[in-house]
Amino acid sequence: MSFRTINPATGELVKEFPLQSDDEVFAALATADRLYREDWRFRPVAERAGVVARAARILREKRDEYAEYLTLEMGKVTRFGYFEVDLVADILDYYAEHAERFLAEQELPGEPGAKLVTEPIGVILAIEPWNFPYYQPARVAASQLVAGNVVLMKHAESVPQSALAFARLFEEAGAPEGAYTNLFCDIDQIGRLIEDFRVRGVTLTGSERAGTSVGERAGRNLKKAVLELGGSDPALILPGAPLDHAAEQIVMGRTYNSGQGCVNIKRVIVVGRERGEQLLAELRERFAGITVGDPRDERTLIGPLAGERALEGLLRQIREAEAAGARIAFGGSRIDRPGFYLEPTIVTDITEDNPLYHEEAFGPVLSFYVVDSEEEAIRLANATRFGLGSYVFDADVEHARQVAGRLEAGIVYINSCFADSPRLPFGGVKNSGFGRELAELGIGEFLNQKMVKVAQ
Repeated sequence: MSFRTINPATGELVKEFPLQSDDEVFAALATADRLYREDWRFRPVAERAGVVARAARILREKRDEYAEYLTLEMGKVTRFGYFEVDLVADILDYYAEHAERFLAEQELPGEPGAKLVTEPIGVILAIEPWNFPYYQPARVAASQLVAGNVVLMKHAESVPQSALAFARLFEEAGAPEGAYTNLFCDIDQIGRLIEDFRVRGVTLTGSERAGTSVGERAGRNLKKAVLELGGSDPALILPGAPLDHAAEQIVMGRTYNSGQGCVNIKRVIVVGRERGEQLLAELRERFAGITVGDPRDERTLIGPLAGERALEGLLRQIREAEAAGARIAFGGSRIDRPGFYLEPTIVTDITEDNPLYHEEAFGPVLSFYVVDSEEEAIRLANATRFGLGSYVFDADVEHARQVAGRLEAGIVYINSCFADSPRLPFGGVKNSGFGRELAELGIGEFLNQKMVKVAQ
C-alpha cells in the first residue's frame, strides 16, 4: 500500500508516496502529545485563533495552487475547486473569529460560585475521505486547533498532495510542530493509534464499514468518537412544489462534485403520478444537456469520478439494479474516453427488493420514485438505514417545515439543494453516524466541560 496521485481525467499515475514507518508514526504522536501538554493548550485562545486566521489568509492568497491539487487528484471541476477553497477559508475565519466566545466560561444559573469551564482534551485523530480534500479536514482542524487540541490527520490514499498542501498551510501560518500533523499510515497503524492512550478522540468521515470498525475500537478504548458515514438523501417533491425549480435544484444537488458528496440528493420522491411523469421528462432533458468532460473546462458540470474503483462500483450498482427489474431512464454507461467518466444516470422502477433501494450511490446516479400520497413519500424517505440529509420542496413553506419534522435526518433543506456554511452544523442519525461538525456544536465534541464550584 502507498499513497498515490492518479489523475482521474486520464488514469495516469502522477506521483507516489511511501507509507511512514511505525517509528515515524508514533514519533509524530509523541510530538503532538508533548506539544499539547507543554505548550498549545496553555496559549491564549486569541493566539491559537491567530494561527488559524493566518491559515485562512494564506489559503486565499494561494487559491489557484490549492484548487489545482483538487482537480489533479480527485478530478474536481475547477470552479467547484475554487468553491471548496473559499469555503474552507471561511471555516477557518469563522472559528478564529468566534473561538473566544465559544470557549468562554459560563455561569451556572441557580448555583452561586459554580462555573462551567471549557478545556481541551488532547490529541484528536482524524480519518478523512477523498471527496473534499480540504473541506473535510478543515471541519476538524479549525475548531479543534482554536480549542487547544492538536490534530493527527490520516487522509485518503488517493489525495496525498492535497493532504501535504493542507498541512503546509498551518506550518506557514505559524503553527508549531505537532499542532497539525499529516500521516501517511495504514489501517493497522490507525488501529494502534486509536488504542494508544495519548489519542483522546477520534473522528471519521467514510463508509459504514469503516465507521463500524473505528467506532468499535474507540469504544473499547473509551475514546470519544464522531462518525459521519454518508447517506441516501431523499428529495420529497410535494404536490405544491413548482417543478421547474425542483428540477433545477435536483440537477445541481445530484451532480455537484460529480455526485460524490454525502449530502448530495440521491433519491427523488414525487407525490402524484402525472407530476412524476412531468418531472422525469424534465430531468431527462436537463441531464441530456449536462457537459461531462475535462474538469478544467469551464463548460464542464460533471468531471471524472475520483478513481477506477469508484467508477466500477457505480457500474456494478447500475447493472444489479437493472437485473432486479429497475429501468435505466437515462445514461447508465461508462463514457468511452481516457479517465474515469460515467454518464449522468437516472434509475426508475426501483422496488423494495432491489439492491439500489437500500444502497448509497456515490456518484451521478439518481434514483427516481413516484408515490400517490405525502404519507407514502415520508415512509419511503425514512425507509433507509441512513439519516444524514433530506430535502423538501413545496410552495407552502410552513407545510414543508411540518414534513421536515417527520423526516429521520440530521439535516433538512427546504426548497434548495444544499447550503454550505461554517455556521450550519453537519451530521446525521441512524447509520449515518453521530456527533456534529461545524458551527458551535462542532467545537464542543472534543472538549472537557469542567464544572468548578467554589464553596459559598
